[in-house]
Amino acid sequence: MASQRKFFVGGNWKMNGTKKGVDGIIDFINKDCVDPNVEVVVAPSAIYLDYTRQKVNTSVGVAAQNCYKVGSGAFTGDNSAEMIKDVGCEWVILGHSERRHVFGESDQLIGEKTQFALKSGLKVIACIGEKLDEREAGNTEAVCFRQTQAIIDCIQESDWGNIVIAYEPVWAIGTGKTASPEQAQEVHDTLRKWLADKVSPSVASSVRIIYGGSVTAANAKDLGKKPDIDGFLVGGASLKPDFIQIVKARA
Repeated sequence: MASQRKFFVGGNWKMNGTKKGVDGIIDFINKDCVDPNVEVVVAPSAIYLDYTRQKVNTSVGVAAQNCYKVGSGAFTGDNSAEMIKDVGCEWVILGHSERRHVFGESDQLIGEKTQFALKSGLKVIACIGEKLDEREAGNTEAVCFRQTQAIIDCIQESDWGNIVIAYEPVWAIGTGKTASPEQAQEVHDTLRKWLADKVSPSVASSVRIIYGGSVTAANAKDLGKKPDIDGFLVGGASLKPDFIQIVKARA
């Protein structure tokens, strides 16, 4: 079934970029990252969503980095699913560890935001992952299951075709430390088996589970060889031409 799951590479630009910088990234993406065998999605800052969508190749998806759980209202500083769709974008990242641990978003809120985004017609990159102390205490599975359960509780089985799960161990994000291919594969495999029990075998076999956490051009090939790693969510390396090699990791 792994061969039927289209390889997915997301570039999360985080709070980086100027128009000039975005132009540079889009230039190498349009030249070298368009591949019919890989689904590529980039996530600029909300300010540059419209600009990016207008300039990047139409085969490349554009994602917002966050959105709220209602369509409009007195929520200063936030963005809605309708706004994201209105500028031609079709994806949103939800539950990123920086939203969880810097901004204090709860599992329940992330589940509710996922539900609303899907109902509004967006596709979701749903992030999960443990902190270092949780891994060292042997709680990796418990944390990942708890975070995923909060999403399961808010959606229908039919929604899973519009979700990509990103497993991002927090201790590996932006630290230069990467989960070994074996460590990442173990979590992905365990999560897939758990989804078969908690949702359905068909969802478990079809949903794409991608890895994030200091993914680079140097380690992407080895990670991409693992049967349950269906792609990557890339941070800093997505701002550089190294991203090309990550997109081509399975070429």
